[in-house]
Amino acid sequence: MTIIETRDLVRDFKKTRAVDRMTFSVEAGESVGYIGANGAGKSTTIKMLTGILKPTSGHVRTCGLEPMRERIGVARRVGVVFGQRSQLWWDLPLRDSFAILAAIHRLGEQEARTRTDTLVEQLEMGPQLATPVRSLSLGQRMRAEIAAALLHSPDLLILDEPTIGLDVLSKQRLREFLVAERRERGTTLLLTTHDMGDVERLCHRVLVVDRGRLAFDGTLTGLAATVGAQRVLVIDLAQPTPDLDDIPRTRLLDSESDGLRQRLAFDSEATTAAAVLAQVSARHEVRDLTIEEPDIEDVVRRIYAASGRA
Repeated sequence: MTIIETRDLVRDFKKTRAVDRMTFSVEAGESVGYIGANGAGKSTTIKMLTGILKPTSGHVRTCGLEPMRERIGVARRVGVVFGQRSQLWWDLPLRDSFAILAAIHRLGEQEARTRTDTLVEQLEMGPQLATPVRSLSLGQRMRAEIAAALLHSPDLLILDEPTIGLDVLSKQRLREFLVAERRERGTTLLLTTHDMGDVERLCHRVLVVDRGRLAFDGTLTGLAATVGAQRVLVIDLAQPTPDLDDIPRTRLLDSESDGLRQRLAFDSEATTAAAVLAQVSARHEVRDLTIEEPDIEDVVRRIYAASGRA
């Protein structure tokens, strides 16, 4: 089933075109990162997908529905979290916000209780249920926002900057929960963020938008390959070793401590880390290794630079 479908989607604001003939689709169960610079058109696209903004022209369907004409139906099948806006009641205890949202979504009493209890347990929010939302920490509030968006078990979860301002531990907890939620329920995820760690850990596909247009649609590996970015195998050897500058389909970046640690860059389209390791291991004893992935922020910058936007 197609969860998101846009075709030649356009949104104009006076003299500015925020979204310019955007065409893409997202199938059920996919996890998609939607990334780009500030002002690239990401939030405008989300607002059209959820029926907040009317497109200037073009076609858009969310969960098979026309967002502007069928907003209530879309709201029942989509959960949305905006990092800078809250759907919780600021002065009420957290449990009251969940109860109100359950009523808005017309959940039965037993269904609401079961789903709330499950989310509270998985997101470790039990001690905060009696706390007014205004008194929650940023990490606690963001976990509560995501629980609120998932309370009605939507087909599509849209997260706009969900980890902005969170510490490392809070980010990790959220990421682990979202991975588990998708695995158990098959929820489709559309994620917009400037935190490339979110994209790398949560998304199997990436859409890069530049000045309202789609600049890339594919995997993270494909994104890196588009601009020539390479993975790096860092190898720690048991004995001092001459430079490994003759390993096929690799490039020696540097060698440290008489060759005890060497860094080999390789193109994932041409070979694999396992193949490179096998070639090195056939000659020398390997004590440890790590893989450095391409810096995705740098990859996106290169895409912008190639399109004339630094």
